[in-house]
Amino acid sequence: MTNRRVLISGASVAGPALAFWLHRHGFTPTVIERAPELRDGGYAVDFRGASLRVLDRMGLLTQVEAAATRMGDVTYVDGDDRPLAVTPATFQSGELEILRGDLSRILHDATKDDVEYVFGDSITGVLERDDGVTVTFEHGEPREFDLVVGADGLHSNVRSLVFGDESRYRRDLGYYVSICTVPNHLGLDRAGRFYNEPNRTVGVYSARDNTEAKALFWFGAGSLDYDHRDVEQQRRIVEEKFGEVGWETSKLLDAMREAPDFYFDSASQIVLDSYSRGRVALVGDAAYCAAPLSGMGTSLAIVGAYVLAGELAGRDHVSALAAYEQEMRGFVDACQKLAQGNGKWFVPPSRGWIRLRNLNYKLLPYLPWRKMIEELPLKAGNAITLKEYAAARA
Repeated sequence: MTNRRVLISGASVAGPALAFWLHRHGFTPTVIERAPELRDGGYAVDFRGASLRVLDRMGLLTQVEAAATRMGDVTYVDGDDRPLAVTPATFQSGELEILRGDLSRILHDATKDDVEYVFGDSITGVLERDDGVTVTFEHGEPREFDLVVGADGLHSNVRSLVFGDESRYRRDLGYYVSICTVPNHLGLDRAGRFYNEPNRTVGVYSARDNTEAKALFWFGAGSLDYDHRDVEQQRRIVEEKFGEVGWETSKLLDAMREAPDFYFDSASQIVLDSYSRGRVALVGDAAYCAAPLSGMGTSLAIVGAYVLAGELAGRDHVSALAAYEQEMRGFVDACQKLAQGNGKWFVPPSRGWIRLRNLNYKLLPYLPWRKMIEELPLKAGNAITLKEYAAARA
């Protein structure tokens, strides 16, 4: 076995999933995470198609199913909370849905006894040599590894250090999203309620057996200049965009100010010519973020981790990383395509668009193309044939 020592940056989903498979294939993975501990909370994430088969091969499908949100219908309402249209659960939550924080915990628990985790530190330099990589850190001493993998999200630090500035690879879709945990003050029972004004969508859905809820704030806008680590600046942006919006928005904004897990970012995709350079590779959102509008980011991360580890097993890293890209490229393209054009339906730009969207949802049960619409995400989720790698089953 060559290239045994692998440093993975990021402990959300792609990183621990990759560590799981690398350990099973006989590697020695180390996961480093900037945050001081696992990030809890976060929005609901979906699984479709091939990613469910990977979870099954990991032996974790039952655990994920036990923590599923079991979300029901989402109702679009007017300013007086009167129902206007309803979308079925499959439109929002795929074949299986779980909160990102719960998924991260399951993956960490499945790997913590076999994988070294380093929290509260980040990579500051990557110096590649013919036989390995010297990595420097913000706090820890320099260390030697055979390979480095960036699994550190849309704003990947590893990608910036090795591939160049994020602006060269990020494709913004013209929308921003904020998500946080709030009290379930509407008493929702595994259900959601969304309200629209032009270029604004605000919603709330129940979580964790209805003991809490997740608030969503989506808006359309051109490029915004903000620091993606400045949470208070981001809260102010959301307050400015939604301060005059009706329905339950003022209550949700009040709760947002106290939320411990506030999240804000652009709906963006990452488009790279190659997912690796030398001894450095990328996986998950760092390599091929599909944007939240696609609903496929978690599927890409889980499948990408499986493929990358499988290709690295028993072969040199040059041919392995080339094979990883060849296996993933068509799957990535199919998943990213789902997000393109979805924005106007979820964040309608005008009152006319809102009425058109609601009318389409009302008529959907009677439209001949309903089945095709429902099957599009599943088709993308199955746009890869998974190899049976040697260690694919325990």
